[in-house]
Amino acid sequence: MLKQFKAHIKNTHLFSSEEYILIAVSGGVDSVVMCELFFRAKFRFAIAHCNFQLRGKESDGDESFVQNLALKYNVPFFSKKFNTKIISKKESVSIQMAARAIRYECFDELRKKHNFTYIATAHHQDDSTETFFINLIRGTGIAGLHGILPKQGKIIRPLLFATKAELSKFAASEKIAFREDSSNSSDKYLRNRIRHHVIPLLKELNPNFEFGILENINRLKHVEIIYRAEIENKRSFIVESNDTGATNLSIDKLKELEILSPYLYEFLKPYNFNAATTLEIEKSLNGNSGKQFLSPTHRLIKDRKFLIIEPRTKETFNKSQRGKDEEKILVKKNQKESQVNTFSLQYKILNVDSELSHDIKTASLDLEKLTFPLVIRKWKQGDSFFPLGMKGKKKLSDFFIDKKLPLNQKENTRVLISDNKIAWVIGLRIDDRFKITSKTKKIFFCSIAEAS
Repeated sequence: MLKQFKAHIKNTHLFSSEEYILIAVSGGVDSVVMCELFFRAKFRFAIAHCNFQLRGKESDGDESFVQNLALKYNVPFFSKKFNTKIISKKESVSIQMAARAIRYECFDELRKKHNFTYIATAHHQDDSTETFFINLIRGTGIAGLHGILPKQGKIIRPLLFATKAELSKFAASEKIAFREDSSNSSDKYLRNRIRHHVIPLLKELNPNFEFGILENINRLKHVEIIYRAEIENKRSFIVESNDTGATNLSIDKLKELEILSPYLYEFLKPYNFNAATTLEIEKSLNGNSGKQFLSPTHRLIKDRKFLIIEPRTKETFNKSQRGKDEEKILVKKNQKESQVNTFSLQYKILNVDSELSHDIKTASLDLEKLTFPLVIRKWKQGDSFFPLGMKGKKKLSDFFIDKKLPLNQKENTRVLISDNKIAWVIGLRIDDRFKITSKTKKIFFCSIAEAS
């Protein structure tokens, strides 16, 4: 087995003999055999153990056993206790999910603190097969069907060359002591039900089942490489970030795809949109603009030409805040700057003969027509103004429609108010009543700058 162990590490480029590895050891046969193989191969390693305090004295016994194992191999030992039940309740997740998150977080902290190159876990071929079926049952993209990978980030799996039976046989032949976890015999968890019932039944139907499924998992890894390359190729000209921090997906280009669903699923996955919501978004592509979809972290707006994705703000997290004005910002006559959300406004008082910019991010207003302090606030329904160049009044909501403004830009539009009149729809248009004329003596010049 030592020869196979070394060959697997070499063939999968897991790590080099000079690198320092932190081994996650529970005390069970898999992780104990891994320790023995690391020791016999003369690799540099240390041992880490998490005591989840779920099985009383049995959990404490596991911790003592692993500590003695570190003494046997004369390697550093790290251990930490967790009240997993309390953490599970606090985080509103299952005990199994809580334990997994705790374990990897703890090990990664140790890796960084003590300069380990990788964290080694004792996953083997049976674990990969079980993971395949778990993901198949729960529903997954192609990534869930490749089983457990030998290396993912800083996590390595040096035992994926072996089955559970092979590891147990090696432990018996070499008289390697280990701890039995009583929870492994319980059918409480989905993984155990698959291990105890589904896989034995499949073996009855096909004695070579395990070999066949591992071959298929390996093929799916290759398929995924091709799949990922194609997804990234299409992503490069369909998905783009803009200067406001939002991400845009071209609706026209999405519609050109021969099979849209898998592309859209992969494009939206980084923003935590699930399969069901992605299907609803796909259905909306031929509908009216303005429809919104929420993931735990992002909001997607279906606009005319784009699907616009942006991080969820406090306002989108708390629906009760919708419709309420944010705090108003006052602008005094001699003020130089105001911070406004993601940008700042800078002010100057200029002579009429000054050279002026006519960029959309600037406004030149007649100083004498302004009543200070000015007020900056979000626009609201019912707001109206006299757009520059027009004699008539126009509702802001209609102005936005004419400008074909996306919903997220409309929501974040601010107005500069003078004596309850809109002087500037910031970044879009000034009010005709405040424009500079031949009678203007001083100019109040405003410009938008990105907030630092």
